Amino acid sequence: MSDLRDRRAIVLVIDACGVGALPDAEHYGDEGTNTLAHLADAVGGLELPTLQALGLGSILPLRGVPASEDPAVHGRLRPLGPGKDSVSGHWELMGVVVERPAPTYPAGFPLELIARLVSAMGHEIICNRPYNGIAAIEEFGAEHLRTGALIAYTSQDSVLQLAAHVEKLPAAELYRACSAARAAMTGEHGVGRVIARPFTGVQGAFARTDGRRDFTARPPRRSYLEELQSAGVDVHGVGKIRDLFAGVGVTSSHPGATNAQALQCVDELLEEVPRGLVFANLVETDQVYGHRKDAHGFNRSLREIDLQVGRLLGRLRDGDLLIVTADHGVDLAHPGTDHTREYAPLLAVTGAMARSTADGGRMGGARHDGPLGDVGATVLRWLAGVCADELPGRSFIS
Repeated sequence: MSDLRDRRAIVLVIDACGVGALPDAEHYGDEGTNTLAHLADAVGGLELPTLQALGLGSILPLRGVPASEDPAVHGRLRPLGPGKDSVSGHWELMGVVVERPAPTYPAGFPLELIARLVSAMGHEIICNRPYNGIAAIEEFGAEHLRTGALIAYTSQDSVLQLAAHVEKLPAAELYRACSAARAAMTGEHGVGRVIARPFTGVQGAFARTDGRRDFTARPPRRSYLEELQSAGVDVHGVGKIRDLFAGVGVTSSHPGATNAQALQCVDELLEEVPRGLVFANLVETDQVYGHRKDAHGFNRSLREIDLQVGRLLGRLRDGDLLIVTADHGVDLAHPGTDHTREYAPLLAVTGAMARSTADGGRMGGARHDGPLGDVGATVLRWLAGVCADELPGRSFIS
């Protein structure tokens, strides 16, 4: 058994990679959803040899991905609280469960709140309705360029998104405006996220840049990230992890606007970091393909992730723990383009388990179903050798 000082944990969150509707999905209009299964049907079967070997097909019936004869730890994870977005999903992975859902705005933001936002930001607002982000930019981009008013839109999630063309409003000013909006949205309007969406291009060819930035509410209670830091363990966030936790519990942040960039940062951190948690969000399955209902792009993204996970397995030390999971769903077969209320997959393997199979032995993993917080509990136990009994979740690795 490796010394705690030589241990690392890598948590990869494949954004929106749900594996079946939760029991309460009907209350969200998401009954019968299953992102991965419906994606597999749409593309004629998935081809994910690494995730298959780890046990993806042992979690649920999945076209093209048979059950593994020797899986790693595998199963389905469920949230304990409400919500179906990246904030609630990532928070629950690290033991933060909210009792009440954050406010949503299915009819757009009320006029009194719009007036408060305009005063706080110093910019007028157009659009103000639930909207697909690409469509909002396409429809309102010309008016924004003419008037300078920010394009404001929302979704089924607790979110205010603000878009601006980089030539009309530099990204730095958009971030300042979003920060002001974040500060103004408190109390009953304490929205989960304010998201800056800079874009570029010309009418008919507008495109969002990689400059997205999330201004998230602070987690309302202590998380496993803070428990790790208190135990002297560094937390390295990759992609939007720091933003999702408002920086709380994150020691250092690394870029991940694309999956390739995020996975490169994971590789670099494993070269440099002798101990700690590498917590990465792989955003493209959600942001680029899921919301746009691009089944073939989603499938291609999963195949690229599968290839990189295979390479990662070959680099694991005995003291490493790799966990692959998700935060919610975005079923392409479901009406609309919003997130769906689903279970998250769980695949977990230690370096010693991976080496055993390479040497002709067995991985010997077992099925584990439980709350999302089991991920944070497992990481804390693995890296620090302690438990946080007041937080939800229990370790699935001894």
